[in-house]
Amino acid sequence: MQRRDFIGSAALAALLPLVGASGSAIAATDRRLLPPAIHPGDTVGLVSPSSATDQRLSLQLAGEVMQALGFKVKTGAHYASRYGSLAGTDAERAGDLNAMFADRDVKAVICLRGGSGAARLLPLLDYDAIRANPKVVLGFSDITALHCAIHAKTGLVTFHGPMGTSSWNSFNADQFRRLFFERELMQYRNPVDAGDELVPRKNRTLTITGGKAHGELVGGNLSVLVALAGTPYLPDFKDRILFLEDVSEAPYRIDRMLTTLKLMGVLDQIAGFIFGECSDCDPGGGYGSLTLDQIFDDHIKPLGIPAYRGAMIGHIHRQFTVPVGGEVELDAGAGSFRMLAPVFSG
Repeated sequence: MQRRDFIGSAALAALLPLVGASGSAIAATDRRLLPPAIHPGDTVGLVSPSSATDQRLSLQLAGEVMQALGFKVKTGAHYASRYGSLAGTDAERAGDLNAMFADRDVKAVICLRGGSGAARLLPLLDYDAIRANPKVVLGFSDITALHCAIHAKTGLVTFHGPMGTSSWNSFNADQFRRLFFERELMQYRNPVDAGDELVPRKNRTLTITGGKAHGELVGGNLSVLVALAGTPYLPDFKDRILFLEDVSEAPYRIDRMLTTLKLMGVLDQIAGFIFGECSDCDPGGGYGSLTLDQIFDDHIKPLGIPAYRGAMIGHIHRQFTVPVGGEVELDAGAGSFRMLAPVFSG
């Protein structure tokens, strides 16, 4: 991951005008916009909005995965390009996204991978065309920048989940089929297998504060979301359920970013909180570190809202595919959440 490129001094300097910017960011939409359902036999577009993919086999496998799911595949003109570490120039990558939304034959936009660079595209996207041609958008990690901006500017429900180069194991493929083909109102609860242990140890959730809450789901990768501070590309957080995840971030950085969300006023607005996995987030050197337990106790527990951690969201082998902007009910005591309404039109 190279998300730190987005969190430099420019993003931090933008914190002062944050409150006003947050209000203007959501002015473009006052309602949810649902994408049409997708079906086997449809054409999906593969695009690379972020980092370049350095192996031809990965590109080939991404196409084969989409075909195995039953789709025809159309690739962006620059999805295999390279500009430094990025999959083409900003204009090329944004052009591929805009072209997929304008193409009537393409029914869904699947991101090839994350990495870094998606935030550079946000001023170049044609939000009027996206609003006029709503489609399924799927990806996670750096694609959080697209989820936030598209939802803020158009209200479109998008989907945080595996990408073209992700693992498409049986769990992930089953999530995809149930959500997109069967249009199931999904219940998101970690499957727990005790194995030969007396009590299950793996894949557990931890309740921070018990209770239930409902609202629209917003969030994604913590680092990418915080890097949008001070921009018009953040969604409304009032009465929303905020979900977050991250990878390769020391606990002090998680603490710093949650502090930023607190100073922005975001944490005081949300109705509920879900933290997925923080993969490879071990303390570094120095004099020691706050634990993640302590960080959540400091930032989330005082809010008094339903909150839990450990959901199968993030940089993990098996992961939930969740609707960004979808209406859900959170049960923090049970360590689960469920969709309350359809997320597709028609």
